[in-house]
Amino acid sequence: MPRASAPSKRAPSLKLAPPVARRPTPVALLPQPLVERLLAVAMERGGDFAEVYVERTLTTAVRLEESRIKSAQTGLVQGVGVRVISGGKVGYAFSDDWDEAALLRAASTAAMIAQGGGAERSFPVRRAAVPSHYHVSPPLMDVEVSLKTGLLMRADKAARAFDARVKQVNGGYVDQTRRIAVANTHGRYTEDTQDLCRISVMVVAQGKGGERRTGMYGGGGRVPFSHWDTFSPEDVAREAARQAVATLGAVDCVAGPQTVVLAPGWSGILLHEAVGHGLEADFIRKGTSLFAGKLGEKVASDLVTIIDDGTVSSGRGSINIDDEGNPGERKVLIENGVLKGYLYDSLNAQLMGQRSTGSGRRESFKHLPMPRMTNTFLAPGDHAPEDILKEVKRGLYCATFGGGQVDITNGNFVFEVSEAYQIEDGKLGRPVKNATLIGVGPEALKNVSRVGCDPMPDPGMGVCGKNGQSMPVGVGLPTVRIDNITVGGTKVA
Repeated sequence: MPRASAPSKRAPSLKLAPPVARRPTPVALLPQPLVERLLAVAMERGGDFAEVYVERTLTTAVRLEESRIKSAQTGLVQGVGVRVISGGKVGYAFSDDWDEAALLRAASTAAMIAQGGGAERSFPVRRAAVPSHYHVSPPLMDVEVSLKTGLLMRADKAARAFDARVKQVNGGYVDQTRRIAVANTHGRYTEDTQDLCRISVMVVAQGKGGERRTGMYGGGGRVPFSHWDTFSPEDVAREAARQAVATLGAVDCVAGPQTVVLAPGWSGILLHEAVGHGLEADFIRKGTSLFAGKLGEKVASDLVTIIDDGTVSSGRGSINIDDEGNPGERKVLIENGVLKGYLYDSLNAQLMGQRSTGSGRRESFKHLPMPRMTNTFLAPGDHAPEDILKEVKRGLYCATFGGGQVDITNGNFVFEVSEAYQIEDGKLGRPVKNATLIGVGPEALKNVSRVGCDPMPDPGMGVCGKNGQSMPVGVGLPTVRIDNITVGGTKVA
């Protein structure tokens, strides 16, 4: 599931990317004749489809603890994966050895696993045009590591200067420059360079009686290093410190059904987990999702329109192409409460008689692609956020979320609210602690009674886990009111 903290007003807006000048085409990751030979070997036992996936990723990771750089590391991950599909059977093999013989063995192994039957054939490929929803220059791998460590030192200083009650500051910075190439037996060959970075800061504040509270914040995306000139590490650190200090002296949360108001931005994690995963086609095809077989049916309030958009300019979850070489898309999943579509990778689309929605993603060349979200958000409504709050006589305002769990088979979810406030007579009251939201995804969607006109993406920290694979994602929503949702707490009303 995604892990991060509250949103930033400086985060990039949810808009389609403007036209971007293309960077010069780099040297191919693998020579085209070798790619075509791998496809031929992959199909030598027959099969319906074969694909070659090539990856080369350079990563930098820096960690700060107690005003010192604890570690600064760079690493390289590279390899080739070969997939063969024969009916519903999939053969997959990979190699991190770029020697031609090793790659041919991987292709032959994938063919053997799929166990088709057929004669030798050739599969010429042609480079296809790729859209551009991000452009990072210079590549993050070309930025000096000393500049990256400097971001965390600045964050540490700003957090400690925020308030004398700040006692501990930890920080992390990570970036990657990832080049991928995808070729398949449909004759399509695509390449993309995907730069990605993020910074995160955790602050611990101590109050009276030794009470300790934690705040976390961060951001990033497919953005150049100059992004930190406007979304500064000082901004990140001060917001983390604010969260920690603001929740000192929090009172126990009252348990029971309440009206809940979700803050804009990172609260979209609730949408991502409680609804989004259930719309991924592998779960739909297997019948394990609560949303299976409900296309065209009413599944939410009229105010609810949910979109997954891989074309958001510079978004953390944005993709020019997915990890099957298909262009990223903007998909309306739920419109005015009606279920309109699912997220398809190529395999599940084929098995279900649909087309790919550019949702096939994989963590690395070692993994098979599967349907995944990109940037998932709730479309804005017409209500002013201040009016949404004023209308609530008594309830809970959820500013920041922590972890959560969802069972997609029945929609049950539990989410930790890391920063929350009482709502009393339309105004924010005291901070509360130990609050959780408990409910069923579709029921919560049907109880949405107000949607604000203030859409906000999260600041770019989301990491989604599924079947052992982690992927960068974005979430977002405007201010939202949900009626009659169960709040878990340690105090009985």
